[in-house]
Parts: sequence; C-alpha cells; structure tokens
Amino acid sequence: MNTPSTWRPDVRRVTGEFIGTTFLLAAIVGSGIMAESLTDDVGLQLLQNAFATAGVLIALILAFGAVSGAHFNPAVTITDRAFGGIDTPSAVWYIGAQFAGAIVGVMVANLMFDLDAVNWSTKDRSSINLVFAEGVATLGLLLVIFGVVRSGRTSVVAFAVGGYIAGAYYFTSSTSFANPAVTVARMFSDTFAGIEPASAPMFIVGQLVAVGVAIGLIRLLHPDIEEVADEVLAPHPDAISPT
Repeated sequence: MNTPSTWRPDVRRVTGEFIGTTFLLAAIVGSGIMAESLTDDVGLQLLQNAFATAGVLIALILAFGAVSGAHFNPAVTITDRAFGGIDTPSAVWYIGAQFAGAIVGVMVANLMFDLDAVNWSTKDRSSINLVFAEGVATLGLLLVIFGVVRSGRTSVVAFAVGGYIAGAYYFTSSTSFANPAVTVARMFSDTFAGIEPASAPMFIVGQLVAVGVAIGLIRLLHPDIEEVADEVLAPHPDAISPT
C-alpha cells in the first residue's frame, strides 16, 4: 500500500509534462486557426496544420524528453505504466498535468487569435468511422513510440513520432487526435481543429481500446529489450560458419 509520501509529485517532471502539453495544444489549435485565416482551401489548411503540429511536436520531444520522457499523452503514460516504465502515482500526476496543460494550451491559442478563451466547438465528429480511425491512429502511434524505444533507438523517437503524426493527419479520416487529453482540450475551440463535446467521449473510447490492443502487440513484438537485442545480435541459424 502506498504511503502518502509516495504520492508526492516530482515537480520537475510533472511541470515538464504540463508545459510540453500546453505548447503542443497551442500549436495544434493555433496553427489550425492561422491556416483558416490564410486560405479557404481545406486541403491546404490540413497540410499547414499537420506540418506545424509535427514540427512543434519534434521540438518539444527533443526539449522535454530528458525532463519527463515527453509523454504529453495519457495513452502513452498508461502504456508506459503497463510496462513498468513509470509508477502509478507518477502516472496519475502525469495524466492530470497532460489534461490541464492541454486545456490551457487551447485557451492560449484562442487568446492569441483574439477569440474567447473558452469557445466551445460545434464541429461534429460523431461518425463511427471517425471513432474507428481514432483507434487506428492511437494504435499506430503507440507501436511507433514503443517500437522505437524498445529497439534501442531512443535518439530518433522524436522524428519517428513527428513523422507518424504528420502522415496520420492524412491517412486517418479523423486527422489523428490519438490522445485523450488532446480530444478533451479541442472541445474548447470552435475552429478548424475543434471537436464538439458530444463527439469527444467516443473518440476517447476508441483511443483507450487501442491502448489495450497496443499493449498486447508490443508484448508480442518486443517482449523484452534485452531479449530483442540478443535476437538482433545472434547469428542467423542459416549463416555460414567462418570456420
């Protein structure tokens, strides 16, 4: 049983998650608002939004990775908890910081573009295909993150994640929220990147189902970091002996 002291937050790490998620959402929503002001072409708006989001995400992961691990996403934190990469109290604090930071980030974006801080979205995203797309987007994101990390290539994880998100904006019909905190926060902006409150719960359900699937697949594909390393370094059974 955890003692009260166990639940005291690591202020540095939790602050890193809060600030990083704040800037991520300011980028997602702010670039969406800017894109709408620059062109009426929806395809070009999406391209601008995707490019800005991916670029800022790469920068934030590089900046905050050494501070908190740069989760910025409850789905990532829950998955990391399942593999023992973070303890339960820290995971709870991380998730709280992510939701709070995401909402603050949207408010910041709204205010930067002279909108009300809270501007409830009316953008309907309730179609079942969009919910399914969110599951696919979240599953792919988790497989990329943990696949790269558990294969020992942490130095490139920022670029892998940024590249995946940029692509997922286009190959998913939902434009890849892939993040429960992002989903909740985007309710607060009635702009290009918004989602109406009534549509958000099923998006989150799709994302959480994907977390469960991802945990199972990651265990199958990368059962253990050392074991994977041994498999990579071990000679192929069909290799010709040098002797």
